[in-house]
Amino acid sequence: MMLETQVVVSPAPHIRDELSTEKAMKMVFIALMPTTLFSFWNFGFKALFLVLVSIATCVFTEYIIEIALKKPVTVKDGSAALTGLLLALTVSPGICPDLAKPSTWWMTMIIIVGGVVSIGLGKHIFGGLGHNPFNPALIGRAFLLASWPVPMTTWSWPKNALDWAGANMDAVAGATVLNLDKMGTLQGLQLKVPYLNLLWGNISGSLGETSALLLLVGGLYLIYKGVIDWRIPSAYFGTVIVLSFVFQKDPLFQLLAGGLFLGAFFMATDWVTSPVTKKGRIYFGIGCGILTMLIRVFGGYPEGVCYAILIMNAVTPLLDKLTLPIRFGEVKHHA
Repeated sequence: MMLETQVVVSPAPHIRDELSTEKAMKMVFIALMPTTLFSFWNFGFKALFLVLVSIATCVFTEYIIEIALKKPVTVKDGSAALTGLLLALTVSPGICPDLAKPSTWWMTMIIIVGGVVSIGLGKHIFGGLGHNPFNPALIGRAFLLASWPVPMTTWSWPKNALDWAGANMDAVAGATVLNLDKMGTLQGLQLKVPYLNLLWGNISGSLGETSALLLLVGGLYLIYKGVIDWRIPSAYFGTVIVLSFVFQKDPLFQLLAGGLFLGAFFMATDWVTSPVTKKGRIYFGIGCGILTMLIRVFGGYPEGVCYAILIMNAVTPLLDKLTLPIRFGEVKHHA
């Protein structure tokens, strides 16, 4: 009697690499440290509070869920902590409570709910790390934006911001430069918004989207280390530039303003939720760029990075299927 060995094959992608999850998470943390520290300097206690609460919530939620489901506890791999950091970097400092005013303490609940949703609904409802089809941090951000749109879109200016708007500073307080562009008011202010301010971060916005320069440095570090593939951000940026000309927008402004650098380098390149093939990654980046520009130009919300990436996450299995190379010996079936 022959003994049959049952082989259990896990879902794709099937990748063998020396780069472990824990090591990769550590490198992404290192890449995000300049941006995170700059947000502390830019927004002070608000940024520090949101980052700490978000990370603590995500780690604690993952621990509780894994204990409840009797799964191995994996909080030490850093994935939950990284989700918490990314979530914090995508939110407005306006959701941070003023500890001197008890009437605002309830706002702490916003970032806590975001962390629970990111880990619970964005990750473990699908089976945990490696099984989630959508980026968990973006799921959390999208949920918060739908649930608390006013605090999530209440922007404050960095304390070191240059008075590029001059006498118009009061008129634009509480709006990002993409908000102004969306409202059609930026045309009169554009000459007063130096590109260096957009590059360095002397503008209002979420914690992690104000300094394109530091995000670029972090992204290039991850590409150099082989943690992320250059194809996705390159296709993303290239598509945004091309469509900026098509829609008669300033391409450099479209690149530097908003969350494009954070999304292209740190969200769209997520191993689990992006294609495994080289062609698929290029198409993925192009799709993200198209959707981002369509939302920015025609949508009701001025920023399209979050929703563009989430939509393309849903398309990832199809891109993998369409771009997988033909196996040796396989015969194509013609219609």
